[in-house]
Amino acid sequence: MKSQDIRKQFLQFFQDRGHLIVPSAPIVTKDDPTLMFNNSGMAQFKEFFLGNGTPKSKRIADTQKCLRVSGKHNDLEDVGFDTYHHTMFEMLGNWSFGDYFKKEAINWAWELLTETYKIPKDILYVTVFEGSPEENVPFDQEAYDIWKGLIAEDRILLGNKKDNFWEMGDQGPCGPCSEIHVDIRSAEEKALVPGKDLINNDHPQVVEIWNNVFMEFNRKADKSLEKLPAQHVDTGMGFERLCMVLQGVQSNYDTDVFTPLIQKIESITGTKYNSKAANAEEEKVNIAIRVIADHVRAVAFAIADGQLPSNGGAGYVIRRILRRAIRYGFTFLNTKEPFINELVAVLAAQMGDFFPEIKSQQSLVTNVIREEEASFLRTLDQGLILLNDLMISHTEQLSKQKLEIAGDYIFKLYDTFGFPEDLTALILKENGFTYDKEGFDAELKKQKERSRGANEVAKGDWVILTEGNTETFVGYDQLENEVKITRYRKVDSAKDGVLYQIVLDATPFYPEGGGQVGDRGVLKSINESIEILDTKKENNLIIHTTTELPENVAGSFTATVNAKVRQDSESNHSATHLLHQALRSILGTHVEQKGSLVNANYLRFDFSHYAKVTDEELQQVEDFVNARIQEHLPLIERRNIPFKQAVEEGAMALFGEKYGDSVRAIKFGNSMELCGGTHVKNTADIWFFKIISEGAVAAGIRRIEAITNDAVKNHFAAQEKALDEIKSALKNPQDTLKAVVSLQDENARLKKQLEQLLRDKAKNLKGELAAELQEINGVQFLAKQVDLDATGAKDLAYELGNLGTNLFIVLATAEAGKPMLTCYVSKELVAAKGLNAGQVVRELGKYIQGGGGGQPFFATAGGKNEAGIPEALAKAADFLR
Repeated sequence: MKSQDIRKQFLQFFQDRGHLIVPSAPIVTKDDPTLMFNNSGMAQFKEFFLGNGTPKSKRIADTQKCLRVSGKHNDLEDVGFDTYHHTMFEMLGNWSFGDYFKKEAINWAWELLTETYKIPKDILYVTVFEGSPEENVPFDQEAYDIWKGLIAEDRILLGNKKDNFWEMGDQGPCGPCSEIHVDIRSAEEKALVPGKDLINNDHPQVVEIWNNVFMEFNRKADKSLEKLPAQHVDTGMGFERLCMVLQGVQSNYDTDVFTPLIQKIESITGTKYNSKAANAEEEKVNIAIRVIADHVRAVAFAIADGQLPSNGGAGYVIRRILRRAIRYGFTFLNTKEPFINELVAVLAAQMGDFFPEIKSQQSLVTNVIREEEASFLRTLDQGLILLNDLMISHTEQLSKQKLEIAGDYIFKLYDTFGFPEDLTALILKENGFTYDKEGFDAELKKQKERSRGANEVAKGDWVILTEGNTETFVGYDQLENEVKITRYRKVDSAKDGVLYQIVLDATPFYPEGGGQVGDRGVLKSINESIEILDTKKENNLIIHTTTELPENVAGSFTATVNAKVRQDSESNHSATHLLHQALRSILGTHVEQKGSLVNANYLRFDFSHYAKVTDEELQQVEDFVNARIQEHLPLIERRNIPFKQAVEEGAMALFGEKYGDSVRAIKFGNSMELCGGTHVKNTADIWFFKIISEGAVAAGIRRIEAITNDAVKNHFAAQEKALDEIKSALKNPQDTLKAVVSLQDENARLKKQLEQLLRDKAKNLKGELAAELQEINGVQFLAKQVDLDATGAKDLAYELGNLGTNLFIVLATAEAGKPMLTCYVSKELVAAKGLNAGQVVRELGKYIQGGGGGQPFFATAGGKNEAGIPEALAKAADFLR
């Protein structure tokens, strides 16, 4: 069976049994601060398990794109080395929200596997929860009895809490689970070791394919369990593993989920994938190909869902995955040019029918990956140079018996330059070096602890004051409302100390979302006023953060939004919609929003575009937006309209956003977008729109930053003040521009004259310094501080270099208190004596608290410690001794 048919059959099976089929949520989470990525099929349904929302149907089925590369579920380092772990994978699942329970879930799972997919019963095993006395949770007799009617008892195994009790996280819904495992080994292998002895033992052909979780409990902050008011079913089946079983192969990578990618990698790199490697070298190639085939899926779908590689958060994780793939190609497939981007076309052809985002975003994804590849390959080249210099310097300093490099050196290469530790270790080994692994690990641990400590948050249990899902948002229509607190909890944050989070029954506070920051304001009663620091959304709850709780949490309060901050944010948010329309009108309809930030001070808008936006185009964009402002366009808002209808009427939907069946559409003139944020009532309220900057964020992604309203007024006032100060400095000329141009022309003339004087000075110095050359070990040597600028020192070095073919010269300058070292080595000495100007300035640069580099025969280093020049010059001769 082809993978596309396997997926379709699963969904059809559950649709026939009353399940609503829903699309996969984006791989990158938006409204769940506890997760960077969707790491399981149930992630998009957390609000229903928590009781914070009502599902569209009590029975749902889907296939969810999942990513397990961070936090509790992190499979990254296993990927490639075995054949069944992945970064991105599909999770087939069926769900019951307070409807059917164990009987139906187990029977349907067995029917689908053995009757629809026709998997032989004699290769299947199942597990049930053995119970946990310390948790006061009994053996799952009900699941055991159901399975007894379907499978021989010797194939029903008992599982412990680690394997057969599933938890959403440290807190939240959880319950016992029943897993289905498959043994696809040969008859000979089965005769040697029974399959039941290999369950949950990481055997590549004895693997779990389906987990049926029975949500019965809620894990509290004190780790105790309480019964949920309703019982739910949460199942997940690994799509790739199911394909392996049904296609009769021994590895996920031998299925048609991966073979098209592997074949393309083979074609590009001229290598061969052999699932049964004959030796260690072939296995290294296999691992590299598996890593690349797996990782490109994760990276491509994350980018298509709106997450660009970056230096922080989820973007850093995506960059790390891609760099791991590049590194394996670089080291084991000998690829020195970008090639992973070429695999995106294979993915689009293979998966685009079911996941249309990879097809529609194919060009963007390809460009971003290509640019990331090129950038990291440059980093690898730079790292190789630094590593080579490191080995050269340590060869001189360390004894021949123990060429071990300190761990902090290796960590600096990793942390500062992004050079992978394992690649460093490989190169060191090839050159007869080792490194202090424990020292490296200690530095890495310190870094992780710093990061973890800054972000650590401990959340208490919700204290429920009002039962039921009663919370609403009224902030579109009012900035003040009479409210009551429905629940609250305490939060201990390593960064911010003790905070409290509260939920209101009818809040006017807008929660952060769609790029717009959360509202701030106050919560007042007769006796007290409490500041609301921020508002966010978590699993469908609008959560308000405060530094204290009211004395009487059950009392009545007035919730008041900071009107000025909200209005300024609205002005910037509405301007982003007009900006989006302007860019599509002026640059082309290929422009799509790729991210935004809207706060009270400014707006930031990221969009897809293949080139720098010219000054003329930026002016056209600015004029377009301001024309819409001058037209005084009223806000036309439509709430709770069907998603399909809104799109058919022209509303723009953003890739990577999760939309419900009913949506809110915002329209100003011809600009119509789906949006949950708050907006001005009329474009006139924006007053004026001014672009502050435009630049690149990633390949094919540009960013515009702009301001509106009071920020523009302040900007114009600051510009006027600066102009007045310029006029005053120029003695108030009648024509300021003409005076500035005249000043620039005069400066250019004087600069040319100065450069000529310095060149003449350098020529005059040549004769004086030639007499100061001294011979050390057959080399003509000079180390001297000269009263020149950097250009003059370079000219002087080359002038002296014309005197012979065995010169080693180090000149120091300190123009305006900025020390600079210039090194010249005759090219003949580079080979004959092993002298390297780049190595010289990197070493001597330490004395002036700086560094630099260049070519073997000429290099420079800048620093900040002028007092270190004499010592640097004194040490220069050591390179000849």
